[in-house]
Amino acid sequence: MNTQTKQNYFFSQPHQPFFILGIANAIIMMLIFALNYKGILTLQIDTTVFHAYSLVYLVFTNVFTGFLFTTFPRFNQTQVIEKSYYTNIFYANALGSVLLLGAIFTSQTFVIAAMLVLFISEVFIVKKLYQLYKLSKLKIKDKEDSYWILSASYFGLFAHLLFILGEFYPQVQASAINIAFYLYLIFLAFSVGQRMIPFFSHSFAEKDENFVKNIFRLFILKSIFSASGFTYGEIVIDIVLALYMAKEFLRWELHPFSSPAILWVLHLALAWLPLAFFLSALSLIAELFLGTSFYFLNIHLLAIGFLTTVLIGFGTRVTLGHSGQPPHGDSIATKIFIFIQFVVLARMLFSINIAFGWGLNFLFDISFTMWLILFLWWGGRYAKTLVFGTKI
Repeated sequence: MNTQTKQNYFFSQPHQPFFILGIANAIIMMLIFALNYKGILTLQIDTTVFHAYSLVYLVFTNVFTGFLFTTFPRFNQTQVIEKSYYTNIFYANALGSVLLLGAIFTSQTFVIAAMLVLFISEVFIVKKLYQLYKLSKLKIKDKEDSYWILSASYFGLFAHLLFILGEFYPQVQASAINIAFYLYLIFLAFSVGQRMIPFFSHSFAEKDENFVKNIFRLFILKSIFSASGFTYGEIVIDIVLALYMAKEFLRWELHPFSSPAILWVLHLALAWLPLAFFLSALSLIAELFLGTSFYFLNIHLLAIGFLTTVLIGFGTRVTLGHSGQPPHGDSIATKIFIFIQFVVLARMLFSINIAFGWGLNFLFDISFTMWLILFLWWGGRYAKTLVFGTKI
């Protein structure tokens, strides 16, 4: 591949620049959060808000954008997205990332300005998804998955606006975090996963046509109860979600134990959904009756166990498949997939440590270091493929 071709390759497909930006932000933003949490750095933004906002809109949104800008046209059988369009959005997201990086050390005014840049960029992301959805000549029934993906994206926009308003009215930040997490991130990844994972697994089980709709309704209740502190309601919703999801996933007959690594990692991600909601219910019961706080355990089980696992799994598949290589999980990829589960375990132990007052503060250092290692490892493995199209 000559130099000119290599220079052009990076922007030749939308997932490539967005994956690189998302991975870079996953490392940079987590490192800043950790140093702030340990009192080494001082930020001009609330620590929890920064942690949530940076992961939602600088990490996961970039990865989602790369994935959806590549696959959504196929979902809807439309033309691919113009290179100039997704390139401009990439530059806007990169600019917003750099602006936020400087703003958190300077002033709240600059933080808001950076958020506005990222919000406007997201408006154009969702606008393009909407245009593709409307241009599709598929029947309404065949566009249901696209409808739910688009709906989740709308909630991402709404939550983004709440984050900005939250800089003026802090009382709305809890709603911003819950909507962004459950109705945007988790529901979007779930909507993609329930479409693609059975397809990749050659599952012929007929889906419950109301499954996604019912999960969406339960996520709305989960978001409301979590933001309002209605713990009893949240426990009930967690148990219903765990049982309902487990029943449906088992019915799909995915056969994870006889599947290759590139496939069982997606099955494992799905398994984390009912497991995370079940453990969330248990942790909330313990908090309610024992007075212990498990320090965001429920959110991190979903964010790392489900969301990170499914994004690394899909990210690996897309990176290889769209660079002319068969999607496969070699020994290194398999180790990365397994390592993600140890990252979940490390973060779980830190929450348990907080709940029972063990005083093992080094568990925080271990958990965030393992997160950094995960993305450095995956990025180091696949960056040359994303940037230059290098074969693995």
